Amino acid sequence: MDKATSVDVEMTKEPSSDTSSVWGGIDLGGTKIEAVVIDTAGAVLGHARHPTPGDGSVADVVQAMYGTLREATHAAGVTPQRLAGVGVGAPGSVDANKGTLSHVSNVGQGWKEPYPVAADLGDLVEGKVALGNDVQVAVAAEYRLGAGRPYRSVLGVWWGTGVGGGLVLNGVPWRGRGAAGEVGHVVVKPGGARCGCGRRGCMEAYAGRAAMERRARKAVRRGEKTMLFELMHKKGRPRLTSSIWSKALADEDTLATWLIDRAVRMLGAGLASAINLLDVEAVILGGGLGTRLGPDYAKHIHEAMRPHIFVPERQPPVLVAELGELAGAIGAALLGQPPMK
Repeated sequence: MDKATSVDVEMTKEPSSDTSSVWGGIDLGGTKIEAVVIDTAGAVLGHARHPTPGDGSVADVVQAMYGTLREATHAAGVTPQRLAGVGVGAPGSVDANKGTLSHVSNVGQGWKEPYPVAADLGDLVEGKVALGNDVQVAVAAEYRLGAGRPYRSVLGVWWGTGVGGGLVLNGVPWRGRGAAGEVGHVVVKPGGARCGCGRRGCMEAYAGRAAMERRARKAVRRGEKTMLFELMHKKGRPRLTSSIWSKALADEDTLATWLIDRAVRMLGAGLASAINLLDVEAVILGGGLGTRLGPDYAKHIHEAMRPHIFVPERQPPVLVAELGELAGAIGAALLGQPPMK
């Protein structure tokens, strides 16, 4: 990945000599691409991370995905072509059977029409690529290997560039027709703020990192003060990352605090509505912001849900994802494994 501005590559475990039991996973996000190589037990053998091309075409994004996977396999002592399988978790509407991805608003230039991501990436890795929704696969990984292990039914909420969701109901990942669990597009304010999806009043329009950054920029143009963009320039970042929001909150930046508090209120209202409909046993909080702020803000979201819960004595806990930012990539790798017997 010649154009990458930063990279994180690491080996976390000795590579296996049996590549028939080694799988690759790619988590495609709005600000970063994460890739891992895992073994049969889900242990991470190699890991790499690169920024997502901010203004790239879909083809550019696919090339960046392949480059990140290639570095992860190098860290694991293999090559992409020797993997037993490859999975991709991506935002938007996924047609797993056709391997296409559509209605993507937070990646590169974005696109609405179905694009054959699995086929294009498959040509590069010289093998079959399985495609799944990014949050759905991350939630499946948390259910199998992380915070969801004690439960039969969970709602995963991935708070990052956008707000994604995924469901496991009675032990079975529920995908509907491909877009189930999109809790970020629950309407929390009819006629409210414009969302990246083009509609108004979605939870993501208030809680998504991209939406909060747009709101912060408008505030600065009106003369409001904030350290958010000063921190962004100091770190050499093109966008307000989760670490920048965390630092601004720690320093009690007024605008950052107001925007995050508003996000928490909207998350509370929207998630409570989902709980009232589905009555799941637990909520798992992941994603860039969810992982970074979760230890402090999971309880704030739980409290924001309380006034809206229909059966308050049975309100489910809000848990931080145990697999952290690797949940999506690990879940994607699990897509390539044969079904558990």
